[in-house]
Amino acid sequence: MADAKVIPFDDDRSRGSAAQRPQRRRSAGNRRPGTESVPVREVQPLPTRAAAQDDVPVTSEEQPPEPSRDGEGGLERRIAGGLAFLRRRLTGDYEVDDFGYDEELTDQVLMSLLRPLYDTYFRVEVKGVENIPSEGGALIVANHSGTLPMDGLMMQVAVHDNHPAGRHLRLLAADLVFMLPVVNELARKLGHTLACAEDASRLLEQGELVGVMPEGFKGLGKPFSDRYKLQRFGRGGFVSTALRAGTPIVPCSIVGAEEIYPMIGNAKTVARLLGFPYFPITPTFPWLGPLGAIPLPTKWTIQFGEPIPTDGYPPEAAEDPMLMFNLTDQVREQIQHTLYKLLVQRRSVFF
Repeated sequence: MADAKVIPFDDDRSRGSAAQRPQRRRSAGNRRPGTESVPVREVQPLPTRAAAQDDVPVTSEEQPPEPSRDGEGGLERRIAGGLAFLRRRLTGDYEVDDFGYDEELTDQVLMSLLRPLYDTYFRVEVKGVENIPSEGGALIVANHSGTLPMDGLMMQVAVHDNHPAGRHLRLLAADLVFMLPVVNELARKLGHTLACAEDASRLLEQGELVGVMPEGFKGLGKPFSDRYKLQRFGRGGFVSTALRAGTPIVPCSIVGAEEIYPMIGNAKTVARLLGFPYFPITPTFPWLGPLGAIPLPTKWTIQFGEPIPTDGYPPEAAEDPMLMFNLTDQVREQIQHTLYKLLVQRRSVFF
């Protein structure tokens, strides 16, 4: 992959209007010789501020300055920046990392596309974002639900838009994501990579934030009757990865995603034919066709819990199955407890 140099946006500074200079007046004693004498009128005292507010007319010399054109300058900067962005995309003058992550495209385009869902549709409320480290690697572990993996995308926007250090979250995704056309390319651009120990270790060693949802398809495709009941967290591979890298584990609980597609059935035969882990049947899909794919506008809450440190364990701890089991259970219990707590505090599914 060829390295490319990113060209910063054009720095067109906005220019406001020049300040008006007051006209100089000559007194009668300072008139030039030879000029005609002009009778001097008695100078009236200037009106006080209180008098000026009582409908006192403002003279031409007291006119307020012209409004600045910062708005127009800001628009010009945005247009220039957009044109520069398009030029870089067309000429290939931009950078991606070894995993295909395109930070510029993510910040300027992909996040802008996801933000209306995040801000307006799901109205996501974020808590505990200060528990995410400001620098260095960390593994964020979250529950998974909702039939389609929109919870991972909303968690990514939550970190991007709310973390004080402006950090980016790199998600570990299932193999199926990278087998689908278009979705594969977009996932790579957003910074997603395969959910394997090798990729996760490389990202953590590079000081990245890595997000994982250990429930996988078991959590994503569980029936609506099992909502907010965590499924098994696998064999604790994410704990082993964090132990090897010595990075903290940050539990994350997401409320609201379970109800966007209430899964009341699973057409297993159709799923096998399509090669999917499940084929959801909801109150609206497939009965309403494409309209049934519109998620319900539920109210979301994403809470990041207190980090669990792993740097105090010896290097061989990553091979201790009992330690991995205990840490996995600790993370799972913390997420489950927070889910119940948030559900009790929730007023309504939609408000």
